[in-house]
Amino acid sequence: MLREISEEVRVNLKDRLRDVRHVVRQHRHDSPAVERSGETARARPFFPRREIEGLLGHAISAFDDAMGLAQTLVPRTHSGNTHRPKGFAAYFPADGQSGLDAERAFRRDMYSLTRMMLARRKLVNVRVHEADFVAIHAAMRRRHQPLLAMQDADMGWAEKVSLAAELSAALLGEFLTHRPLRTAPAALSSPMADEIARNDAVACLAPVALACGLASVDPDGNEAPDLIDMAVLAIDARSERVVQACDSADPQSELTVLFAMLLTHLP
Repeated sequence: MLREISEEVRVNLKDRLRDVRHVVRQHRHDSPAVERSGETARARPFFPRREIEGLLGHAISAFDDAMGLAQTLVPRTHSGNTHRPKGFAAYFPADGQSGLDAERAFRRDMYSLTRMMLARRKLVNVRVHEADFVAIHAAMRRRHQPLLAMQDADMGWAEKVSLAAELSAALLGEFLTHRPLRTAPAALSSPMADEIARNDAVACLAPVALACGLASVDPDGNEAPDLIDMAVLAIDARSERVVQACDSADPQSELTVLFAMLLTHLP
C-alpha cells in the first residue's frame, strides 16, 4: 500500500506513526515513567480500579511489541548499513540524475545518523522526522547549487578538501536553520514541540555534516564504519569553537575554515 502513494505522503505517514509509537511507549505497563508515577496513577479519575489501568498498560505493551516486530520484518535493501555516511556526490549528483534516489538516500541516512547521535548524546524525548531532511535536501539544492556543481571538476587534494569543508559547513547551516530536533510532546493531543538547546543540536548535527565531508574527501572510504566515530571525536575536541562558529556573524566562512582543518588531518 505504501508503494502506491506519493513519496511525501509516505514520509509524513511514517513520521506520524513514529510519534504514535513514542506516546505508546510512554504508557507501557513496564515503562519507567509509569512506575515512577504510581501514586499519580492511583489518583487518576479515569478508571475506578487500578487493575483496569494495568490491563490497558499490558495491552499497550503488546501493541508496542507488535509494532517493533513488524519493523524488524521490513526489508532494508535501500542502503545496507544506514549508519554509514556517504559523500556529497551520492546525495547531490552534479549531473542531476537519479534525483529521487539521491533524496531518499539522504533522507534515510541523515535520519539514521541523527538518531544514532541522539542516542550517543543520551538525549531522550527528542524527536526527529524524516520529512525535515526532505526540506533540507531541497534547500541544499536551491541555495548551494554552485558548490554542488563543482563536484565533477578536476581538482587537487587541497581543492577537494576545501570544497568538502564548504559543503559540510553549508549542510550544518541548513540543519540548524530547519531545526529538525524537537522535544517530544507528552501526548498526541498536544502536538506542539520545543526546540532543543542550541549546544545539544550542534553536538548532534555537526558530526553528521562533518562525516559527509570525510566521505567526500575519501570516496573509497564511504563504507568505513568509523567515519562517524572520527567525526564525533573531532567535534568533541573542538566543541566550543564549533558552537562559536555557528553563532558568528558569518557561520559559513567560520565553519568552512574549521572543517577544512579537521578534514586535512582526519583521513
